[in-house]
Amino acid sequence: MPWNVAFIGTGVMGAPMAGHLLGAGHAVTVHNRTPAKAHGLVSLGAKLAASPADAARDAEFVFINVPDSPDVREVCLGENGIIRSVRKGTLVIDHSTISPKVSREVAAELEKVGVEFLDAPVSGGDIGARSATLSIMVGGSDAVFDRALPLLRLMGKTVTHTGPVGTGQLTKLVNQILVTVTNLATCEALAFARKSGLNLEKTIEAVSGGAGGSWQLANLGPRMVKGDFRPGFTIDLQQKDLRLVLEAGEEGEVSLLATSLVHQLFSAAQSAGYGREGTQALFKVVDGLSQRH
Repeated sequence: MPWNVAFIGTGVMGAPMAGHLLGAGHAVTVHNRTPAKAHGLVSLGAKLAASPADAARDAEFVFINVPDSPDVREVCLGENGIIRSVRKGTLVIDHSTISPKVSREVAAELEKVGVEFLDAPVSGGDIGARSATLSIMVGGSDAVFDRALPLLRLMGKTVTHTGPVGTGQLTKLVNQILVTVTNLATCEALAFARKSGLNLEKTIEAVSGGAGGSWQLANLGPRMVKGDFRPGFTIDLQQKDLRLVLEAGEEGEVSLLATSLVHQLFSAAQSAGYGREGTQALFKVVDGLSQRH
């Protein structure tokens, strides 16, 4: 059954995600702060809206994928936000990675006007977004999750209901700890291999199928070797996620030593001007430390 769908935030991740909804036959209205980033979807049949409120006006489902907590607040509750036009019974699904506290606050405000909410951050980067193999972590009620599931399966290979609103974000922060620390391990391993005179391509081939294998090694390792630092996910956005992790860790009195170190190294990468490059550009910082000796 085709639905009227709005998708707000059509960047590197949002554009292909919205494209999967469009490709499945749903009527998709899109909005992006930079309209040019939505032109590809419009050429495929999507309708362009001037604001989040305009996008949500006739929608039965509203998807959001924007950078940070203030952006989600503005999209949902701002002067031209979803709440100004959305109809009772509409379901808002937020794929952004933001503060769990903000997810709960936004859900509570939307509930006052009869609108349901899921926090559903994603993992898998631009590759997963394009191939519809994202991992989607979803917080919300059982009934609302079941209602959204057929649409979420158009974008994700693994769709997991994690509990009430806010738990999707908390689960994504767990994911970001694993992602960033494993990225650092990949950088250190390849820096060690280079310094030791090994062939880096053969090294990746040799270890990727064993206990040392990981998504980061298989997907970002070859990019590091080739000097391909084009962003699937930028260092600046990764730092935003790590800020959320460290804030949540401080609130929960959790020791996050490795995560704190990665955060510091990414800060060095930003200082070197790599903030808009892909997270694999961390390799330049780690390998650079080895090359000084």
